[in-house]
Formats: sequence, C-alpha cells, structure tokens
Amino acid sequence: MREIVLDTETTGLDPYSDHRLVEIGCIELINHMPTGRQYHQYINPQRPMPKEAFDVHGLGDDFLKDQPVFAEVADDFIEFIGDDSVLVIHNAPFDMKFLNAELGWLNKPKIPMERALDTVQMARKKFPGSPVSLDALCRRFKIDNSNRTLHGALLDSDLLAVVYLELLGGRQHGLSLDPNARGDDDDGAERVLGPKENRLEPRPHVISDTELAAHKAYIESKVIDAVWLKTKEA
Repeated sequence: MREIVLDTETTGLDPYSDHRLVEIGCIELINHMPTGRQYHQYINPQRPMPKEAFDVHGLGDDFLKDQPVFAEVADDFIEFIGDDSVLVIHNAPFDMKFLNAELGWLNKPKIPMERALDTVQMARKKFPGSPVSLDALCRRFKIDNSNRTLHGALLDSDLLAVVYLELLGGRQHGLSLDPNARGDDDDGAERVLGPKENRLEPRPHVISDTELAAHKAYIESKVIDAVWLKTKEA
C-alpha cells in the first residue's frame, strides 16, 4: 500500500484572500514504511511574504523570488503523489484547500478530498480532549522534534510519518489490548485503510532483514526511549 505523507507552508490562511503556497514536502510510505523517496519544492508565491508568516517559516522574499512558480512544478508534484495514493496530512482541509486552489487556477483536476487521511482527526479520536498539534503529539510519543525551530514542509512531513505510525499503534498497530474487543472487528482497519474490497492484497513475501534494519534505524533516530526497542532485563 502506497501512502504519501504531505505538508505545505503558505503565506497565510486563505488562498482566496490572496495567499499562496510557498513550500511542499512529501514522503513516500509503502506499507507504512518510508522508502526514501521524497518530493520537496519551494515555490515563488508571487506576492510579498507577510512578517507573521516569515516569523513562522523563515522564508523571505529574497529567497522565494528565485524559486519556480507553482505552474512550473505542478506536473512534477502531481506525478509524485500519483492517482490513488492515500495522502496523510495533519489538518488535511487546510493543505487540500491550498493545493486545490492552485490546481484550479491552472485548470488542472483537483485532488478528491476522499484521498486525504487527516491525522488531526485520528489523534482526536485516539486522545479525546488532549492537544493534537504536531508538537504535542511529538511530545506524547517522545519523538525528537528539537530541529523544529521553524516550520518546514519536509521536516514536518518527516515528523508526521513517525507520528502516523504511532497513531496506528506503533509496530503492532493491529494489536488491541481491549479484553472486550471482538477478534473479527474490522472497524479500525476500515477507518484507516478503507473498505476491504478497496485494499491491496498483502505482499506475497516476508519483510527482508534489510527492510527490518532500515525500519529499526529510522525509528531509533526519531523515537526516544522506545519501549519496544528496550531489551528485556534478566
């Protein structure tokens, strides 16, 4: 199963009030594991960067004026996300609004909202009443976000990829500790993966040692004191 963890940065809150995209960052997951394939692009918004946006993103007019406009990179972006990959986005309505506004202005097909999986909604269901910002979830899952002094699309996508794995339940995201849960209950998978008839068949081979080692190295670099990585004391 291919998924794209996606984040954007913008000049403001509303594309229909003269605000534009300034950055897109995407990370490819296959069966929830990063493959190393990424898409990252700064974009010339063709308007001044407001001070409040500069303070958040650190992207100034002098830097952005030398970047391509969205029309020049739209096809590469569309090719990377593909036609049917799930788009994993934190606060999906915001990013989708900007992406579809930019695509609409170019008379290109918009991205169906049904493709977006909103991790904000996932987190609210899992932790009702608790903060669900990306920083708050990094703290909850002990994910090192010390480099996030400024918001950046690729860095935030990288952090979100690890948060998403944790929201699914970590390495054993199909495990339920509820003694009253039915063994054949597929509601959780239905919410995350969609109806059974729309899912890809499981891979016909087991995970290789190389894949396991790469996954372990990725998690160890992001998660501090992960319980599942500690050896059992004698």
